[in-house]
Formats: sequence, structure tokens, C-alpha cells
Amino acid sequence: MGVVAKHASMIFYSDGLDHYSQRVRLVLAEKGVAVEIIDVDPANKPEDLADLNPYNSLPTLIDRDLVLYEAQVIMEYLDERFPHPPLLPVYPVARAQSRLYVYRIQRDWCGMVDTIVAGRSKETVIERARKELRESLIGIAPIFSDRPFFMSDEFTLVDCCVAPILWRLPVMGIDLPTRQTKPIQAYMDRIFDRDSFQASLSEAELDMRD
Repeated sequence: MGVVAKHASMIFYSDGLDHYSQRVRLVLAEKGVAVEIIDVDPANKPEDLADLNPYNSLPTLIDRDLVLYEAQVIMEYLDERFPHPPLLPVYPVARAQSRLYVYRIQRDWCGMVDTIVAGRSKETVIERARKELRESLIGIAPIFSDRPFFMSDEFTLVDCCVAPILWRLPVMGIDLPTRQTKPIQAYMDRIFDRDSFQASLSEAELDMRD
């Protein structure tokens, strides 16, 4: 994914295969932020990244003198820095609920996603993660029919966390049974068709689905 704006003051170091990086790219696209996106190979990171970020990790966002790392911190900063369209609810209770959903996605799904995608664990461990993630998605499928977005009438940061995971189902070897997961299939169709989602995809991510 190349430069979005020639004179962008914001620079985003991104891993084109990583769902955490895509979360942030999705927020940037939703907000229409002028940003230079630098696609980084995690096995061959640029030297200046370690100077900027003490963890030398991806994703990393540079906004003038500010350096941010950790996807959720970056996402919430962008939502406050560029308030339109808002990606977290205005009211404290609803905002807290959205943050809890993000936390639960992190706790319940992301560890399994990372295990499967990394492919460095024993095959039995990877297969168990694949089976548990598939069963979890099947079990939660009915809630996707309640509202157009994840537990919300509006597109939020929660969707920015869920959608990159669902996009990766084919490369993770997870095939959802159509009959039991129609609400998830419909949700994916809606989200994947959004201009912002298409704009968020790196070249590597475009290849993840035919």
C-alpha cells in the first residue's frame, strides 16, 4: 500500500499481513486522513523504527512529534484527533460497552488468530485454536442479526477489530457453515463492501480472498 498523500504530516508503519495494522488502516480510511503508509516487512524493519518505538513493533504511528504504538491506543487517538465520523459512541455507558467488546475480542479471539496466522506452534496447538475460533464464531453468529454493525447501529472501532479477523478466515483455514452463520455472512458482505474497508487492504491482504 503506497503513499496516500504527498505531503502527509502523519506516517504509519504497517505490516501488510497483520490484522492489528489493518485495524488502524481501516480507521484512517474511515476518517479520510492524509497519511503516508509505509509497508514494513516485520523480518526486516527499518532502522529508524527502533529509534522511534522502544518496542520496535508494528503498527506504529507518527504524528509530527508524537509517536504511538499498540493498535488500540492508535485507534482511539485517531478517533479523538479526527472526530468525524465518530467511531466510538458519545455517551460514557455506550462508550464503555464498546471498549469492553474490543477487550473481549482481544481476549477471546486474537490469541487464537495470532497462533493460527503465525504458524509457529505445534500443529495440534494450531488446529485446536482453529477449531475453537470456528466454534466461537458459530456460537456468536446470532448476535450479528440484531443490528447492521457489531452490537451497534453505527460503524464503530469494534467493527474495525472484527472485520480484519473475518477477512482472514480463508487463509486461517476456517470455513463457516453457511446455514448456521448467515448473519455473519451478511455482516461480512456489508463491511467488506465499504469503501473504507477496501481502501484499508494492503496488496497482501487483497490476495487473501479471490
